[in-house]
Formats: sequence, structure tokens, C-alpha cells
Amino acid sequence: MLGCLVEKQLTTPQQYPLTLNALVAATNQATNRDPVVDLGDGAVLAAVDELRGLHLVRVVLPSRGRSVKRYRHVLDEAFGLDAARYGLLATLLLRGPQTVGELRARTERMVDLPSTGDVQRELDVLAEHPDGLARLLPRRPGQKEDRWQQVLAGPWSTESGGDAPADEATDGGRAAGGRGAGVTTEPPRTAVGDQPDGLDDLRSEVAALREALDGLREEFDALRHGLGE
Repeated sequence: MLGCLVEKQLTTPQQYPLTLNALVAATNQATNRDPVVDLGDGAVLAAVDELRGLHLVRVVLPSRGRSVKRYRHVLDEAFGLDAARYGLLATLLLRGPQTVGELRARTERMVDLPSTGDVQRELDVLAEHPDGLARLLPRRPGQKEDRWQQVLAGPWSTESGGDAPADEATDGGRAAGGRGAGVTTEPPRTAVGDQPDGLDDLRSEVAALREALDGLREEFDALRHGLGE
């Protein structure tokens, strides 16, 4: 969930903070995710509640003219991170262990990191953080480049997770993340290794329609308030 909240804050700030519908859609999207999951509202809310208990997520209550609760991360406040650092952390949460080059390419849609040297310096800061937010993984046989892993959240596993070692199990960021502790949540409703063509686009369109409906409801509530009802 943390990775999804950061991603949407940095890529679609006009839609942030996220409603529950938007957060579920972001959680279950098939692009820029490893692994891909299919979680229901209950599992997402349970993860959000755990993150709230860890003071990493806050609820934005409906303000005047709004009727829907929204959610935002507070990684900047909790760990003193700037956008570049929590953007890298989000990419690790969403995509699992990655090389410096992969991280630069996959994070550039969120923040500007001009070179791999810049990425390396930011990773070093995350690794040296008092909460130990990232670490360099031992190089496995046949690997030519080092890979980095976030350690904010516990390992995420699915039935299709393969035979990755426990210390390299991918955490997709959809489960609630403890500070170095493993976290469990409701298992995926379905195995989603292969998504039918267009399914992700359809989910995005449905989420957009829901957002539009939420906006219309808020405008209607504001109109009623203005008329003194």
C-alpha cells in the first residue's frame, strides 16, 4: 500500500490523496508491479489499518464539500525522507529487488535522478538510515550486478512466487509494512500471473468512473449545503 500511495502522489498528484476505490485499483494494477495481485476491499482496508497503527499512513477525513475519506502516506514525516528517497523506496516496494540501473529507469516517472551515481548515493542514505530502509543483497551465482531490496516491509509471497529465497522474496507493497517485521494479510482472491489483454485498462477505467462519481457526489453535497438544506 505504501508503494502505491507514493506512486500516485508523484505521478498523479491531482488524484491524491487516494479514495479506497482508487487505492484498490492501484494495488491490483498489472503494470509496474511484481508480483501482480488481486486483493479485495477488505484486505486493502486491513493493510491500511495496520499502516495507520505504525504511523505510516493517515486518513484524510471529508472536508467541506467532500464526502469520501482518502488516504495518504507520511514517509516524509516518519523517516525524514525527501521525494527522491521515498520514490526509490516505493519502486522497491512495488517491484522487489532491483539493480541500480533498473531503479533509475523505473523511478524516473516519479522523480528526477539524473544518473546511476545519484541513485547509488540515495540508496546508501536509505541503507544507513537508523531504521535501515534498504540493503544490498548478496550477489547470487550468475548475477552480474548487485541488487537492492527494501526492508521496510516484510517479504510478500504468493502461490506463484516461485522459489526465491526468503531474504529475496518480493514485497509488492500491497501488504501493510512494518519496520523490518514480516506482515501477513488476506491472500489474493485469484492467481493473476497472466492478465487477459485489456483487463488492466478496464480496471483503470472503472476506477476513473468511480472517482468521477465520487466527485459528483461531493459537488451535489456542496450544492445542497449552499442551498441551506
